[in-house]
Amino acid sequence: MRPPGSIVIAGESIAGVTAARELRALGYTGSITIVGGDNDGAYARPPLSKAVLHDPAAEDTLQYRLDGADVNVVREPAVAADLDDRTVTTSTGRIVGYDALIAATGANARRLAAPGQSGELVLRTLADARLLRTRLATATSAIVIGAGFLGMEVATACVARGIPVTVVDVDPPLQRILGPFLSAAVTARAEQHGVQVVQTPHFVTLAGDPVCGVVMVEGQVLSADLVISCVGEIPNTAWLNGSGVADHLGIGIDDHCSTTVPGVYSAGDVAYRRFDGRRSPFWSNAVAQAKVAAASALGLPLRSTPTDDYFWTEILGLAIKIVGPLPVAGEPTVLEGSLADGAALLRWDAGAARSTVVAYGIRKPVPRLRAMANTLSG
Repeated sequence: MRPPGSIVIAGESIAGVTAARELRALGYTGSITIVGGDNDGAYARPPLSKAVLHDPAAEDTLQYRLDGADVNVVREPAVAADLDDRTVTTSTGRIVGYDALIAATGANARRLAAPGQSGELVLRTLADARLLRTRLATATSAIVIGAGFLGMEVATACVARGIPVTVVDVDPPLQRILGPFLSAAVTARAEQHGVQVVQTPHFVTLAGDPVCGVVMVEGQVLSADLVISCVGEIPNTAWLNGSGVADHLGIGIDDHCSTTVPGVYSAGDVAYRRFDGRRSPFWSNAVAQAKVAAASALGLPLRSTPTDDYFWTEILGLAIKIVGPLPVAGEPTVLEGSLADGAALLRWDAGAARSTVVAYGIRKPVPRLRAMANTLSG
C-alpha cells in the first residue's frame, strides 16, 4: 500500500493526538492536520473530575503537547465531510483535503434538560470543569444524577468541600460497570462519607428553570443548589451527517479501526465495534484505538490491539485500579490485604478467559496488574 500523502485527524482529543504521535513514530513523513473545536486545545479529561474540581492549579498539568511532531492544528470544529472528494469542512468554511481520514471527534455530554431549560450542569470539557468548580465554591447542596465513575468522582468533590450530596441512579453505584461485589464496597464507602444514595426504578427528569432539583418517577422532588448530570455521552458525529459512515451508535469500526468507507478510520469515544455494537468510552481504549488507526491508515502491520481494559478511578480518597474484563461476577480471590481495611489486591478468574485484577486502595504498578491479569490461576 502506498502511504497517504496527507492525513487529516478530525478531533483534537487524546485519540487524535495519540494518532498523530503514532503516525510519526511509525515513520510517516507526510502532512498531518488536526481539526479540533475546543478552544482549550488538547488536554487530558480524566483529571477534570479527579483533580481540576479540587484545585485550579491542576489545569497546568493537563495539556497534551505535539512539540516536534510537525502537525498543523486547525482549531475550528469540523462541520461537514465529503468522503467522495475526501475533504473536511470547518465552521469557518475552510476546506481541508486528505488522502486518509481518522475520525476522533469524541463525544458530547448527554443532557436531561428539556429544550430551553437552563441550569443543568455537566462535566465533559475543561470549560465545564471550571464552571462546576466555581459553582461548588458557594453551593450548600448538590444532586448528582448517575453513579458511574464520573458521577462518583463528582460526588467526591462535593464531599471534599463539605457539600451534602445525593447520588441518584437506577442501579447501585458502579454496578453496571464493575459488578455487584465492588459496587457494594463502593456504596458502603460512599454512605460512610455521608453520600446519600438514592435508587429509582426509572430515569428522573429535571425540576425548575433554572434547574433546582429532580423529579422522581413517583412524583417526589429532590431539591438542591446544584444538579449535575453524569449520564453518559453522545458520539459527536453531526459533522458526518449524510456521509453514510456514522449512525446513532457512532462510527462503526473493525479490529483495524477501519470504517466501511475506504481511507476512513476512527478511534476514541466516537467509535464503536461493528461486530457487537459496543463503545468503550475510556481513556485507555482511546489510546489503543488511535495507535491501531494510525498503523491502518499507513497500511502497516498492527503493533497492538484496539482494546485496553485498564480502568482507574479515585472515590472518596480510595484509588481503584482495574485490569481485565468487566463487570466481574461473584466473589474474588483476595491476594493481599483486606477489603474491610480498604486496602486489598483482588482477582477474579473466568475459566479460560483473562483474569480481572483490582488494586482496591492498595498501591500496585499497572504493569504488575497487567501481568497478573494475563496469568490465569490453576
